[in-house]
Amino acid sequence: MMRYLAPYQTGLWLAEYFDIRCQLCRTYRSVPQAQLAHANSSQDVESRGDAATQFLPSRPSLIAKYRQRFNNGLLCKHCHHSITWLPKPFTVDIAAGTILPIQAATYYDYPIRQAIRAFKYHENMTKLPLLLHILRQLPRPHGCHKNNSVIVAMPTTEQRLIKRGFDPVLVLATQLSKHWQIPLWQGVARIDNTVSQQGLTRAERLSNLDNAFALIEKPPVKRLLLFDDVATTGASLQALGQAICSQTMPLTSDESHTTDYYHIRAYALAHGSQS
Repeated sequence: MMRYLAPYQTGLWLAEYFDIRCQLCRTYRSVPQAQLAHANSSQDVESRGDAATQFLPSRPSLIAKYRQRFNNGLLCKHCHHSITWLPKPFTVDIAAGTILPIQAATYYDYPIRQAIRAFKYHENMTKLPLLLHILRQLPRPHGCHKNNSVIVAMPTTEQRLIKRGFDPVLVLATQLSKHWQIPLWQGVARIDNTVSQQGLTRAERLSNLDNAFALIEKPPVKRLLLFDDVATTGASLQALGQAICSQTMPLTSDESHTTDYYHIRAYALAHGSQS
């Protein structure tokens, strides 16, 4: 019996295997960009007459659909190359002598910013295929696999979960888990006395996140891959990393018992702005 799929999972499946339009420009992903540019020139279609039809994209065969799906992902080549991928990682301190490197897939700029906000705040699931394409630009960390690593999604509060009706970061982390073939671990809870980080300064973000996370079980492995949708300043990921360090490996005078015992890295869909 086929396992029941949530509506958003069904939509993702359809977008990947049947909808061959680019998730940004909505042109057919199998049509060469030079041909599309020619077809979309400033000439009036009516003035070209019947000759214009030779430039219109035709629906490719089923085999072509699957070939393009595996070759081009969910964006056409033009849209894919118009986005800056994998900006330089940045770091934050999470313990004495321990830093947390944070790698984002791209910048929090148009059109990524609008897609994330529509998905996160308005439950617009039509943006999920685009976000999935962005997720897939994150290369799996070297040496990490299903037996020695887990993905830790940024926890949400019970209040926000009730208000939104879903957990957007967990939905994205689930897709990242499938992409990397690394399991999720939900052993951290978020305390309900924090407010939204949106619009706060970095100092306010850090203060707001004091004691915001609590471990409910010990991590099952030593490699922890933290994940959030947007790392504006890295404050949330920093607080999460600090909580894991302080609550699993309290600092002692014995150098063999330091927070370096756990290898922690962080990832996000987007960070900062390129402009």
